[in-house]
Amino acid sequence: MSQDNVLSFRRYPDFTLLLTGRFLSTVAMLTQSVTLGWQVYSVARLEHTVAYSSFLVGMIGLVQFVPMFAFVLLAGETADRYDRRKILIACCVLQFACSAGLAFNAAAQHPSILAIFSIAALFGVGRAFTMPASASLGPMLVPREILPRAIGWNTLAMQTGMVIGPWLGGVLCAVSVPAAYATAAGLYLCATVAVLLITANTKPDHKGGGRLKLIAEGLSYVWSNKIVFGAISLDLFAVLLGGVTALLPVFARDVLHIGPDGFGLLRSGPAIGGGLMALALSTRPIQRDAGFWMLVSVAVYGFATIIFAVSTWVSISMVALAVLGAADAVSVFVRQSLIQIVTPDPMRGRVTAVSSLFISASNELGEFESGVAARFLGPVGAAIFGGVGSIALTGVWAKLFPALRDAHLDTVRVELPAQKVEGAKPS
Repeated sequence: MSQDNVLSFRRYPDFTLLLTGRFLSTVAMLTQSVTLGWQVYSVARLEHTVAYSSFLVGMIGLVQFVPMFAFVLLAGETADRYDRRKILIACCVLQFACSAGLAFNAAAQHPSILAIFSIAALFGVGRAFTMPASASLGPMLVPREILPRAIGWNTLAMQTGMVIGPWLGGVLCAVSVPAAYATAAGLYLCATVAVLLITANTKPDHKGGGRLKLIAEGLSYVWSNKIVFGAISLDLFAVLLGGVTALLPVFARDVLHIGPDGFGLLRSGPAIGGGLMALALSTRPIQRDAGFWMLVSVAVYGFATIIFAVSTWVSISMVALAVLGAADAVSVFVRQSLIQIVTPDPMRGRVTAVSSLFISASNELGEFESGVAARFLGPVGAAIFGGVGSIALTGVWAKLFPALRDAHLDTVRVELPAQKVEGAKPS
């Protein structure tokens, strides 16, 4: 880390606290996610086939997505109306309670699948409010000129958490499922403390207005801004088609035959590649041809997914997952940078909520899609299908969204909505 970066963190301690909270929350979420997938698949395999058990694992994503879909637009408007730090604290507390509930259920003599799905749905409500509050809070803690670098460090913190979380979940799954959930609960508690220590004014400049009207304004802004809409919709369909995360328990147990420890290793694979790429982006962020590199990264993501699908060697599978993760890190960095730079602060919560909805759809519905595809094509066929779809998507989006294809981070500017939003001013 350079001296300039060290001084930047000292100058912006609130942003450092936010990064700490995000890192801890990411580790907690992925520790819990790995444990959920392994527990549901293991319990289901006692009575059901590989195909049906894979379907049940995919259902975890669906039950989390439904409440996120129902609440995320309201969550975005809430993040533009109330103190974003307080919203984030409330979400951390709720997520702590969900992890603790999963731990108690797992410790029972006969864990209830229904209880797991119910708690996962409640967790989805918490994530719906977490994403817009957290993403719109960051730009309030640093000046605009260092925002791309701050986003790079945020990506690095999350990718590092994505390396540690799956590994930790895999290790703890092999020892004790209740202990894995309890560890996630403890991490959420630490994240809550980090956010509590933020002292900056984190209440947005809200001038009033009806909730439905403000939500509609956010949707209209995303639709009319083709850079924003192109970026978030590309991420949606790429991960929706190409995501293999939900199938990793299947590959670990019945394709590569490497057990829970190997499962945790596979889950860490994308984050290892993503973490290395995020480290590079935090020191040398993309400025020119950002949209072009986002499209290239989605194509690479698809190719890596296909290689992983056909591999029967753990080493090749890990390399493919690392490349996949590195490509995804580029896409995430460009998308977040474009959204944060072109969106005025009084609308960031609502715009981020729409982006979060697309991201959630790509992750959670992607798990559901993978489970359904595996039911009919098998796990290998489902992964190949998704990889080919992601590659084809790149060409389609390059033609549909030329503004995204030609976007440069060093020249793009804040774009105010066509209809004036009270309190909106370039940030």
